[in-house]
Amino acid sequence: MFSGQAWRLERFGPPEESVELRQMTWAEPSPGQVLVRVRAAGAGYPDVMMTAGRFPLLGNPPFGLGEEAAGEVVAAPAGSRFAVGERVTGITAFLEGWGGYAEYAYLREESTMRVPAGMTDEEAAGFPIAFRTAYAGLVERAPVEAGQTLLVLGAAGSSGGAALQLGKALGATVIAVAGSQEKLDLCTRFGADHPINHRTEDLPSRIADLTGGRGADVVFDPVGGDTASAALRGIARNGRIVLIGLASGRPVALDAMDLLLRNYSAVGVLATPVSPEAEAAAWGRLAELAGDRRISVPLGRVYDFAEVPRMIAEQSAPGAGKSVVRLP
Repeated sequence: MFSGQAWRLERFGPPEESVELRQMTWAEPSPGQVLVRVRAAGAGYPDVMMTAGRFPLLGNPPFGLGEEAAGEVVAAPAGSRFAVGERVTGITAFLEGWGGYAEYAYLREESTMRVPAGMTDEEAAGFPIAFRTAYAGLVERAPVEAGQTLLVLGAAGSSGGAALQLGKALGATVIAVAGSQEKLDLCTRFGADHPINHRTEDLPSRIADLTGGRGADVVFDPVGGDTASAALRGIARNGRIVLIGLASGRPVALDAMDLLLRNYSAVGVLATPVSPEAEAAAWGRLAELAGDRRISVPLGRVYDFAEVPRMIAEQSAPGAGKSVVRLP
């Protein structure tokens, strides 16, 4: 039995009023889990949805928050491929009420990997959700091929930054869309070929200019709303829009007749495990790319553990890069 503190959602509402620090105990992990002493935890817009009661996979509080965490294994069941003392990062058991904003966290073993050499705790904590989602979208669901054009919305954010880098690693030409020069500069540092400021430039026209009128083969959309609608006007014939999320507050509006007449596809992506073999392949490839430094976390603001409620509130309009919580 392990004891420590954890941030938990006690009721739906503003994070500063509904997220509270509790003393908790963690039993030995069940088969399929490992228990880690958390060193850092990744943050994102889903935290906002959870506190507001708009996350479709969770019921009513109380429950823990934080979908991903990195730390040292302190307990593992018999037959686990991980050993006590190993440094790992992975997706937490948040769907069962146990999150990563805590001194200890259960990780789903099939969605956990050893931290590559040279990766910091903060980078490791921000790696799993974004890169596993990008992999699901760009490799498993709507494969992008070398030489194709990938347009990434919200490209300076968590999922977008991961998709930008994974797309480059797969050989695509990447158009990065963001809303400020600071964010576009970050995209350029992480390999974007063409940055576009959707607040000051006409998105469909710029896409046409950059692709010789052909359009983007794949649109990676964690944003939704008007920005995604504008990007759709620049999608190529036989292109695919990959629906990841709705950071704008609402999903992109799809027109079935438009899909038909312009011959493109909309692909929904939820990176949930399909089979042990598929998960092993995905995490193995991601670990290889991270170990070679072909992909890395575009780290943004690092919050202290005491700042979790305020951190969640700020995920509605985060700055550039991936937000992370660091434990002492």
